[in-house]
Amino acid sequence: MAHELQERYSSLILAKVRKLLVLKDGIVFNNDYEGDPVAGAVKIPVRDTEVVVSDYDTANGVELQVGSTTYKTVVITKDKAVNEIIDGYEAEAVPDNLAADRLDSASYSLANALDHDGATTLLAGGTPLNYEQITKDNAYSAMVDVRTAMSKANIPDDGRRYALVVPDFYAQLLKSPEFIGPSDLGDDVKQTGALGKIAGFVVYEWNDSTAGLSAICGHPRFATRINEWKVPVRINTLTNTHIGASAVQGRIVYDHSVLRSAGIRLLFSPTSLTVTLAQGSASGKTSVSATGGGDGATYKYRILGNAERAVFDQADSGFTAVSTAATPSVGDVIEVVQIVSSKVKAVGYATVTADVIKA
Repeated sequence: MAHELQERYSSLILAKVRKLLVLKDGIVFNNDYEGDPVAGAVKIPVRDTEVVVSDYDTANGVELQVGSTTYKTVVITKDKAVNEIIDGYEAEAVPDNLAADRLDSASYSLANALDHDGATTLLAGGTPLNYEQITKDNAYSAMVDVRTAMSKANIPDDGRRYALVVPDFYAQLLKSPEFIGPSDLGDDVKQTGALGKIAGFVVYEWNDSTAGLSAICGHPRFATRINEWKVPVRINTLTNTHIGASAVQGRIVYDHSVLRSAGIRLLFSPTSLTVTLAQGSASGKTSVSATGGGDGATYKYRILGNAERAVFDQADSGFTAVSTAATPSVGDVIEVVQIVSSKVKAVGYATVTADVIKA
């Protein structure tokens, strides 16, 4: 019975998470990977070219082609746990409505974590496109420029291109005569939470405040989400110092990976920073540098972790000057900010890989 409850609780949470996510599986991320995330790493197939189709010669057959699929190893760096006490009830006595409330809350928190970390990965792995100023008069033009850049990079235009737009930019798109409202979308598209379509992108509103960011545009083929329960969720009776109490407990491991930078486009206004990571001079160190802020710009950084991404005009407390090397781990995302008068004016992101940490 306990095992059945584990499976049921875990399935209920994942189902609710899928509904709550803004950066949804199948829309923003694919789930195409091999291996068990619980083991610590998985392999993701990466293919930048398509299968070659050749003319067939009835006498000689056809030349054998070598597949271009490679495999990217992704080390799982996120390990999250739920461990919330339910005082006054042992596991078998927890009322159904109380259990449902705790599971619902766990789903909400997990969805927020997945959205936050997934978006940070996209920002660190995508290709920025900067507009000095986006208004209602050029919002459509900006999206056309993103569309053109993706088409030139051979990103499929198969109806699955998406645009995650922040509220202010969404308001500008709504004023554009080229915006296609939800009433003109198919039922299957509307059920995903789509609010419209423009320049070939299915539009989703995304309440994000990252400094200067207007939209993340992409195709799910080029970013992967990996997740698996390490310890399935269940309600356990506590046997330590707590008396007559239980707790909702479980652990999930997950991570995200961008497979091709050209498949994820980041629309910033007025600008974003280009972040470069390299080996530091001492063991375990990584040097951080940035461009994009103009002559004489002051740059600082932090290892982002679970912190919210920097917003425009945020105070520069908690950041370190780029002249000081970082001590990161593989998979960390480093956020670099441009500082003017002790306030954030622009941001950039990069993911730490093993080759940029001094051995």
